[in-house]
Amino acid sequence: LFRSQELELQQQHETATSTDPAMAVLLRSTAFCLLAATPAAQQVGTHVAEEHPEMPFWECDAAGCSKATKSVVLDSNWRWVHNGQYTNCYKDGDWDKTLCPDPETCAKNCHLDGAGVKEYADTYGIKTSSNGLTLDFVTKTEYGGNYGSRVYLMDNEREYKMFHLKNREFTLTVDMQRMPCGLNGAVYFVEMEQDGGAASSGGSNTAGAMYGTGYCDAQCPHDMKFINGEANVLDWNATSDPPVGKYGICCAEMDIWEANSRATAYTPHPCSITGAHRCEGIECGDNKKDQRYDGVCDKDGCDFNSWRMSNHTFYGRKAAGADFTVDSKKKLTVVTQFITHDGTDTGDLVDIRRFYVQEGKTIENSFSSIAGVTGNSVTDQFCSDMKEAFGDINDFKFKGGLKAMGEALDRGMVLVMSLWDDSLSNMLWLDSKYPLDKPEGRPGVERGPCFTDTGAPSYLREKYPTASVTYSDIKVGHIGTTLQNGGGNGGGDDDEFGGNRRLEAVHV
Repeated sequence: LFRSQELELQQQHETATSTDPAMAVLLRSTAFCLLAATPAAQQVGTHVAEEHPEMPFWECDAAGCSKATKSVVLDSNWRWVHNGQYTNCYKDGDWDKTLCPDPETCAKNCHLDGAGVKEYADTYGIKTSSNGLTLDFVTKTEYGGNYGSRVYLMDNEREYKMFHLKNREFTLTVDMQRMPCGLNGAVYFVEMEQDGGAASSGGSNTAGAMYGTGYCDAQCPHDMKFINGEANVLDWNATSDPPVGKYGICCAEMDIWEANSRATAYTPHPCSITGAHRCEGIECGDNKKDQRYDGVCDKDGCDFNSWRMSNHTFYGRKAAGADFTVDSKKKLTVVTQFITHDGTDTGDLVDIRRFYVQEGKTIENSFSSIAGVTGNSVTDQFCSDMKEAFGDINDFKFKGGLKAMGEALDRGMVLVMSLWDDSLSNMLWLDSKYPLDKPEGRPGVERGPCFTDTGAPSYLREKYPTASVTYSDIKVGHIGTTLQNGGGNGGGDDDEFGGNRRLEAVHV
C-alpha cells in the first residue's frame, strides 16, 4: 500500500550568523528533511549532545517476562544538518548548492547534530514514560512546527535492538483515542543494519545508529538526505511533496500495527533483495513511472484490514449509535504471532496470527466476509485468494510470500514507532475508499469509514493539533508468553477526534 514516508517539518528556516551555541539549539529544528534515511552518511555535529530518552522493554519465556531499560533514537532526517558551524546544508526542501555540489562533497561538508531529552519532547513531541512512549502530532516552537516523528528502539547507545521473530510473538498496548481519520500510528519492523549503516558506508557515515541513520522500507523511499554515505542530491526535486532524489532505499518490512481510531491493518512486505539496498531506476518500482510491480519489493504487501475484509463492526470508536467488538477509544493490547511450519525457530514462516486483549477479554481477529476468501490470519493461501477476489496483482507471491518474509525475520529487523500523515494519498489506502478511480462497490476498495477529502495533511494539522498516539508495554517472547490484559477508560459519547466518518457506511 502507498506509504508516503513520513511527515513534514515546516519551519522558518534560518541561517544562523551568531556564534552563540544556544542559537544552534534553537535553530536545530530548522533543518528537517522529510523522512528517514538509509545507511545515511553525515559527519557528527557538536552543537547539541545526543541524549536518547529511556524506554522499558520486556523479553518473555515460560519462566516469565524480564524488564530491561532501553532507549529510543530520533530518525536522522528530522535533525539539523549544517556545515559544522551555523549554516544549513538543507533548507526549505533543497540543498545548499555551495556546500552540496555533489554527493561526496556534501557528505564531507555536512554534519548531523544531536538532540537532548528536552528537545525530543519540546521540539519533536516525543515523550517516554515508565511503561512506554507517546508521540504528539503537532509540536510548535518559535521557529516553526514539527508534524509527527519516527523513532527506533536501541539496544545500546550505538546499536539498534535487533528482533528475530520467527516462532515468537510480539505484543504491545496501543492508545488510539486521539488518532482521527487521516493519521497513521505505525509500529513495524524493517531490515535496517544494526549500526545504522556506519560500517557498510566505508567510513563516510560517522553518525550511525546513535543519530538514527540507516532507514529503509519496502516502499523504496526517495526522500532520503543520505544513502550509503553519500548525499542524495542528484536529480533532487525540491518541488515534489515530499522532495525526492535520484536514489531510493529498499528493504523488507513487517507492519505490525498501522492504524488510527477508525481502521487498522497488519501487513508483511517481502523483497527479492536482502538487507538495505540502494535502488536506481526500475528496481525502485516507482509509481510515477508505472513501475510499481517491477521493483525489488512488494509495495502492496498482503494486508489484513478487517473493514476491507467486509467486517464493519469489528474495530472502531464505540459511541452512541456505533458499536464495535474492539473499541479504539480504549487501550488495546495487540498480540502478533509468527508461526513456522514445524514449530521451530528454523522452520519456514507459514502464518501470521493476530488477537487482542481489551479490559481483560481476549478477542480473536475478525474473519474475512469476502466471497472466496476465508480465514482470520495472513497465510499464503489467504493472500492469493484475497488478491484474486480484489483483482490485485499478487506481487506478494512474486516476491517470495511468507517464506521470504520469514527469511528477513531470520536475518534480524529493527523496531520502528511513528506517527505520520500522508502527502501522497491522504491515508485513503488505510481508512477510506481507495483507489479513487475504482468503482465504489468493487471488493477491496473500501478500507475504512473515513471521508475521502479529510486526510490531507494541511487539514489534519489545522483541525487536530493535539492528536497523539501512545505505545506501551512492548514485549517479545516465545508463543504464549507475553500476554497481558489491556485497560483504559472510554466509550460513551465521542469526542473531537471522532469526526469525518461516513455514517452511512457503518453497519451496526
